[in-house]
Amino acid sequence: MNKTQTHPFKPIFDKNSKILILGSFPSVVSRKFGFYYANPQNRFWRVLAGILNAPPPVSTDEKIKFLLAHRIAIYDATISCEIKGSSDAKMTAVAPANLEPIFKVAKITQVYANGGKAHEICEKYLKNQILNATGKDPIKLPSTSPANANFSLERLVQEWTAVAEALKDG
Repeated sequence: MNKTQTHPFKPIFDKNSKILILGSFPSVVSRKFGFYYANPQNRFWRVLAGILNAPPPVSTDEKIKFLLAHRIAIYDATISCEIKGSSDAKMTAVAPANLEPIFKVAKITQVYANGGKAHEICEKYLKNQILNATGKDPIKLPSTSPANANFSLERLVQEWTAVAEALKDG
């Protein structure tokens, strides 16, 4: 039987955040290191750096500054779940995150889901919250996880360009 895991860190956002990127749930490596996308095999930070023409941030402080400087908020769609390892496919007993604290402070104009599981959770549990805040459906992007081997880094950067475009608008 899997033990219920609770999301170990706070969302990253401020009043200037314009877009929100939601993952599914932190990986074992991220939980161990205490920050989002801490597995060096995950391409999240390299993809964001690629679409924003910036060097990839390395330290946790650099990552937070990078996100806030580019008006990007990040969190996960799940506040707790039962999970075996880091596999989204092994997530059960999903409890959705409360996005209201983010929407109250930041003027989020679009929510993006990092991968299929994050999008599925958004659609099933968070859609009304997202629609009420942004007036738009969450957009599914291909996962930056190393498990998504079908996508090269170049292809991910190409698909994620929508995020950079959304940041330019307005």
